[in-house]
Amino acid sequence: MTNISARCCIAGGGPAGMMLGYLLARAGIDVIVLEKHGDFLRDFRGDTIHPSTLEVMHELGLYDRLLQRPYQPTPKLKGRFGDLQAVFADFTHLPTRAKFIAFMPQWDFLDFLATEARKFPSFRLMMRAEVTGLIEENGRVAGVTADTPDGGADIRSDLVIGCDGRHSTVRSLAGLEVQDLGAPMDVLWFRLSRLPSDPRESMGNFVQGSIFVMINRGDYWQCGFVIAKGSLEQARQRGLDAFRRNIESIVPFMKGRTQEVTGFDDLKLLTVGVDRLKKWHRPGLLCIGDAAHAMSPIGGVGINLAIQDAVAAANLLAEPLRGGAVNDADLQRVQDRRESPTRRTQWLQVALQNNVIKGVLGGEEALKPPLLLRLIARWPWLARFPARVLGMGFRPEHVDATVIAAPARN
Repeated sequence: MTNISARCCIAGGGPAGMMLGYLLARAGIDVIVLEKHGDFLRDFRGDTIHPSTLEVMHELGLYDRLLQRPYQPTPKLKGRFGDLQAVFADFTHLPTRAKFIAFMPQWDFLDFLATEARKFPSFRLMMRAEVTGLIEENGRVAGVTADTPDGGADIRSDLVIGCDGRHSTVRSLAGLEVQDLGAPMDVLWFRLSRLPSDPRESMGNFVQGSIFVMINRGDYWQCGFVIAKGSLEQARQRGLDAFRRNIESIVPFMKGRTQEVTGFDDLKLLTVGVDRLKKWHRPGLLCIGDAAHAMSPIGGVGINLAIQDAVAAANLLAEPLRGGAVNDADLQRVQDRRESPTRRTQWLQVALQNNVIKGVLGGEEALKPPLLLRLIARWPWLARFPARVLGMGFRPEHVDATVIAAPARN
């Protein structure tokens, strides 16, 4: 059994975990991040980096280096709802450095954060390290046990932070109560090749009975076909040819390319869930990001909520961690700071699920675009308002330079 100690142990090397690990290391906190996989190369993860996150990168002096990685800038989100085609969100007027959404493969974003974090001597990243238990002493979480390539490890820390996603092991081990808000849909993700003659814009298509999302990846489209919750088996019974014909009827320029989907095994099912913890913490333990609140894929806001959580947690916890005395009041301040924007975002997502998506997938009546989209089509400047909510969120966080000051690097 290997024994390791750190001021802070972060379980999960996703957006929340890697950003928090970077920020704490930058602040001089001894931090270790445990990632159960051997690399970040997993396809069809969320990969929308919104202006609010890019603003954080700008504040940290990382903006230009980040955008040297492959990405597709999207200053406007376009789509079709029934017979209506319009720009649904226009980011070009936001008061931020980046006036666009950056579609960047998540493995590039996470690898970038890991590369930058390793420049600080107080940062450690353990790959293929999976949390298996909590170490508890005197009613307080005092670390975790983990399986690693070298065997079992005890990692003792002043604070454990669960950043291990919507199926969080940490929150399960901690016995934190989850409130399930429900979701009427799942998503099938897959790739189709992209030709130079194709449109440049990422787009969403809402037609009677179907929702089809296409994200420009340069030489291919990342496609999301939205289905009613639990209906994958029905799609299988209808057959692959019916699935291909459905796509081609929605996006005729894809005719022929749907043969690239050679079987249902080519489709990766995302089981959509929307939930949140009633209490995000226990003595010695805190959950943030998807571990605290799983988001719907609507708007691709999950990464950005996770990043905002990480910034708030770093701002509020760096000083207590320096002193080695993080108490429940410190952890509650993080929840108090981030719970309201989480609730408001989830309320909006659930409202769209129940009032728009459920009706589209039901397919019983001809589609009538929502009032807001009809107004935007008539007065395009109104597209600035959904862009503000989508691009910046309800409470964008900013790095506290007095707390997250950069020490000397390696």
